[in-house]
Parts: sequence; C-alpha cells; structure tokens
Amino acid sequence: MSNYADGSTVVGDDSRDQQDFLKSKPKVNDDLLPNPVSPKKRVGHPFVNSIETELEERPFFVRIGKDGLIAALQKLDRQLAESGRPKLLSKKVPTDWIGSEITPGQLGLINHGGSPKILTRPGRYPGFPLRNWWARSFEGKKGLSDTVIEFLGLTVVQVSQNQAAVISDPQNHIFVIKNAGFVCFAIEGTYDVLSIVDQTHLSQSVKDKITKSTLGWTHEVTMKSKTNAQEVKEYVVATFLNIPANNCAILQRGDDLELLGAGQSVITNPSVTLRGLYTLGENQIEMPTKDIFTRDQVPVSLTIYLKWQLTEPLKLTTHGYNTPYDALRDKTQSILTQIVAHLDYSAMVKQRSIGPDNMEDGTDPSSAFLDALRTRAMDEMHEAALDYGIVLKDLAVIDRQFKGEIASTMDKLTTRALQAQVEAANVDRENSNKVKQEEGALSVARIKAQARNTQADSEAYSVVAAAKAQAQRTRIEAEAQAEATRLAAQADAEAIRIKAAADAQVSDQFAREMELRRMEVTKVRAYGAKTVFVPSDGPGAQMGSAMAMGMAAGMGADRRS
Repeated sequence: MSNYADGSTVVGDDSRDQQDFLKSKPKVNDDLLPNPVSPKKRVGHPFVNSIETELEERPFFVRIGKDGLIAALQKLDRQLAESGRPKLLSKKVPTDWIGSEITPGQLGLINHGGSPKILTRPGRYPGFPLRNWWARSFEGKKGLSDTVIEFLGLTVVQVSQNQAAVISDPQNHIFVIKNAGFVCFAIEGTYDVLSIVDQTHLSQSVKDKITKSTLGWTHEVTMKSKTNAQEVKEYVVATFLNIPANNCAILQRGDDLELLGAGQSVITNPSVTLRGLYTLGENQIEMPTKDIFTRDQVPVSLTIYLKWQLTEPLKLTTHGYNTPYDALRDKTQSILTQIVAHLDYSAMVKQRSIGPDNMEDGTDPSSAFLDALRTRAMDEMHEAALDYGIVLKDLAVIDRQFKGEIASTMDKLTTRALQAQVEAANVDRENSNKVKQEEGALSVARIKAQARNTQADSEAYSVVAAAKAQAQRTRIEAEAQAEATRLAAQADAEAIRIKAAADAQVSDQFAREMELRRMEVTKVRAYGAKTVFVPSDGPGAQMGSAMAMGMAAGMGADRRS
C-alpha cells in the first residue's frame, strides 16, 4: 500500500508495508536518459523528498490495514474511550423483527447529540419507543467500500490502486493517500477531502508549442481559503503528473533542478515547482530566420530544416531555455549571420539548388554558400547544440528569399525569363497539339478506309455466296425434276408394259372386241363427239403423206431459186 504525506514530492509508484511507509523515501529514476555517459542529473543540492512523520503523530488518525474498515473503526473507538471522549461505535444490539435494516457491507449513521455513532453489525434496529432514542436520530446508511465517508467530524477515505486522495487536515496541512485508506476523527477543525484523482487520466494535456507533440498530462488540486470576511481564493495544493515513456520533467526548488522520469508523480511541497516537460525523442521543424545581410548588403531570408534529439534536459534548463527549439533558433541565427556576412549576393544567387551534386567541383564560385553551410554551419551547430544537451542530426536550407532593390531587379529579370520560357513552352505545346491532331485525323481516315474496304469485301462475299446458293438450288431442283420425270416415265412404261402383257394374255375374241370398243368410247370421250378420226394405214393416209411431201419439195425449190 502506498501512502503519501504532506510536504512531499513523490516519484513513481512506491509500494511499501503499512508499518514502514513513513520511514521510507520515494525513489527517483536516475536511468532516464539514453546517453549512458550523461552527467549528473541534479544541479545544486539534491531535493529532500522525504515523507514527514507528522502523519503518524496526528491524534485520532488510524490507517486502514489488512483487517479492513471495521477493525480501524474499533481501534479509533478505543483511542477515543481512552482519552475520555464519547465512544464512536454504538452499543445498540440488532434484532430481526422491526426497525431500520443494516445489511452486511453497510454502516449505520446515528447523530447522538452532535456526536457520531456508528452501527457496524447487520440486522434491524428498532426505534422509539421500543428502544432508547433519546437525543438520537438515524441519519442513513453508507457502504463499507465507499471511497469517502464524512459524518459529524468522522472522515473515512479508501482509495484504490489507480486513485489518489488529496486531504487537508484541521491545520490546513496537505497530504496525499494512494492505494490505502484511513479513519480519523477531528476534535478541532475538519479533515477535508479536496479531490479524488484518477492518476492515469489527468485532465490537462501538455503539448510542445513548436512540434505539437504530447509531453504529458497534469492536474492541479486547489483548496479554497478565506482570507477575509468577504474574499475567498483558491490555491494550488497538489500537482499530479503523468509522464509517458521517453519523456521527462524538470523540477525546480530555488536554484536547484532535478530530473523526473516517466511515470506517475505528485508534488505537494510548496517550494517545488514544475519547470517543464520534455521529450527525449527525435524532433524536426522548418524554421524561418530573420533577415541576414550579405557582404554587399543584400538582405536574404532563409528557411532552415532542423532535426534534433534532446538527450540531457538539465543542460538545456541550466542555460535558461524552456524548449530545445529556442536554443537552436538563437544559435542557428547567429551562425548563419556570420556565414552569410562573408558571402556575396552573386555567389548565393547562382546556387540554384542545394545537394551533393553541387559539391563535386570545389573551384566553382557558386558553391561557396553550400560549402560553408555543409561544413562550417553544420559543425558549429553540432558543437553548440551539445552544450545544450541536444544532438543535432540534420541541417539544410530548403528556401531563401532575397530582398532589396537588387533582389527586386533580379526577380523581375527572372520573371521575364520564366515568362519567355513559359511562352516558348506554350508554342511548343500548341505545335505538338496540332501535329497530334493531324496524326489523329490521318489515323481516323485510315481506319475509315479500312472499314469501307472491309464492308465492300463483306458485301461482295455476300453476293457471291448468294449466287452460289441460287445456282446450287437451281441445279438441285433440275436434278430433282429430271429424276422425277425419269421415274414417272419408267412408271408409265412399266404400266403400259404390264397392261400390254395383260392384254396379250386375253385369248377370248369377244373380250378383245369389247376392249377395242371401250377404247373407242374413251377416245371419243376425250376428243369430243364431232371429231373425225382418219385411219393412218388406209388410202387417205397415203394421199396425205404424198401431199405433204410435194409441198415440202415445192418449198425447197423456191428457196434455191
């Protein structure tokens, strides 16, 4: 259990036994800095971070031990009885049938003529007239595990591992209790619980104003004090610190400084103040300088890139600087002023860029500024930063602005040259755009011609394919018709042959005569009743043939003549 007394500066989370915590001293983390060869972290006489033994001598003040709150109340009750004062614990005996009920884990509060009486045993407590309640009144119940109980001069405080209680005793002395508890009774004055602080979630965040990084968290506990009949002021009585890893704080008492490492701390000693919080990690920033004059009196303003790491904060605060940036800014301004004062404007204006390519030829007069910056400025800045406990890791010029009439004239000339370059670039861009447009139009025409050729080829192929299909169709139809005709002729011939064979097989004369008659009837029916049929084998047929031959011979003689 950790207990802090008044007038103390407690560092870290010290765990100690209940009997020995008043005699021990808080630990100070002396291994915070990354540099193992760093000098002593204290300047002047070391702080006295002792916990006063006055806490043990306070009357009627009992710490809560392993036996709990009830045992502490019983011990306080015996102390009051031995001093001849009214006892604290009530003698009333509980029942189980009527009255105010006190359950396990609760305390009953009784106002006995202005003095507190505590009911600790669970049960029911009958009221008047069943029990003697003369000059007594039941004031309610409280939990045994409540953090703060205040009742008619009796004060009970119990805080957990993450909590810290700030208490003011009857003489307005401030002390802090952490991960512990106590029971006390004030005969004159009161014990006031000013605040219960959550040490891992402090209210105020402290940030670096330059790099905006979080350095830690603080919380101030104040106490109201009445200075006259009408005026009441608040005074800071305790300062809690929560410092993250790789950060630290500087405490000051008079001319003495002390380094406080990462962790949770509290300051109640009024002579100790917080000088500042610092980070031990790397930082970087772009820093503008004031106007610097060259050797020919041309003002120039530079923008510097700085990268550094603070390794010994006590050196920085010893020189009177609150932040590493303040120390580097003043030293950088001084060194750059000395360097630029020995350079000409022409040498600086010719140096267009700053990089390793410009340092290859040492005879180039335009590299004077860069050489001076890379060698002299960096070396001097590194040595100067070590005096402040700072390791300078990088220094570079990222921008510069010349001022005055010469600089204005050069700016105008540079502007004209840039305008000419821009115009030339615009003309080149326009020509390039036109060429690209013509090339694009040519490509489009070529693509269109290819599309037309492709379409014509497609149409010709379609016509040829259609003609081939039509010819193939006609040929197939002709072949089909010829085959059908041939098959029909074969069928007719076969039918005639079969019929002739059937007729030839008829041997009856009457049947043959009847068949001839039927053929005559069919012929007349086919050609009509008025048709005259001429026999082909009689005299008439021969005469017709002779006439036809004579007519043909006459026609042939006429053609010869």
